[in-house]
Amino acid sequence: MTMHLPTPKNPFRIGTRGSPLALAQAHETRDRLMTAFDLPDEAFEICVIKVTGDQILDKPLREIDGKGLFTREIEEALLDGSIDIAVHSTKDMPVEQPGGLILDTFLPREDVRDAFVSLKFDGLSALPDGAVVGTSSTRRRAQLAARFPNLRVVEFRGNVQTRLKKLGDGVADATFLATAGLRRLGMDDVPYYPIDPDEMLPAIAQGAIGIERRLNDTRAADLLAAIHHKETGQRLQAERALLGGLDGSCETPIGGLAELSGGSLRLRGEILRPDGAEVLADDISGAVEDGAEIGRAMADGLLKQAGPDFFAVTA
Repeated sequence: MTMHLPTPKNPFRIGTRGSPLALAQAHETRDRLMTAFDLPDEAFEICVIKVTGDQILDKPLREIDGKGLFTREIEEALLDGSIDIAVHSTKDMPVEQPGGLILDTFLPREDVRDAFVSLKFDGLSALPDGAVVGTSSTRRRAQLAARFPNLRVVEFRGNVQTRLKKLGDGVADATFLATAGLRRLGMDDVPYYPIDPDEMLPAIAQGAIGIERRLNDTRAADLLAAIHHKETGQRLQAERALLGGLDGSCETPIGGLAELSGGSLRLRGEILRPDGAEVLADDISGAVEDGAEIGRAMADGLLKQAGPDFFAVTA
């Protein structure tokens, strides 16, 4: 059967958020498809869709709605046929997709590490007691509280450019960004210092671009198969199984990282109380093909240790 390739008259529509990083990820997806099928850029259309998480900037994410903040409107456009695929930061993605949609394509993973960003200090250990750190991430907030309790943490929302401006305005002494985002934006001039995962375990799926499509869209499936990165998919299968087993979202204090070595997969995971008062961690290795099982087993073990209300926010 001949595949129906996109043309300038019938372009392949790629849905995305409108931030500079989201657009960079959408363009990377388009460029890989162009290369794989020798197509002109006119055969693709980048469709910017406003999402709830980008429109409500005056509240912490955890106070809005923990799941689907950065995906819901894009998925609605995918379901109604307004777009053909949706490009996401996989760490923003709920484990379960709406009926009729599937997330099964991942591009080669970028640097997974968190980046410490400051105009004054060159690393976490250089921060003095009482220094102000800005972050909107409940994971990073809990990790800081657990390991550096003498720091003061404030809410810090916005895209990369907005957060850098806040640092310049003195709202905080330091913040965190994903190293992957800074690299994808080519922001080598930003004073950032990657943090080893041994010191700060990253978010589930950090650094990975995920591409969502309609389950019954065979043309999209065939196109995306050409750019799917198998190893990234294997790593995320384990990490997202851990997340799913914990019933977590991008707003739950969970860290996780899967790494491959030959035919083996190592998964590290941790859950934290929101105030950082307790950290539970695990480290399991096994066969690559058992990644999802490893993730679920780790989630079960951590939940048994945690007991009920571990993630509850106390006044």
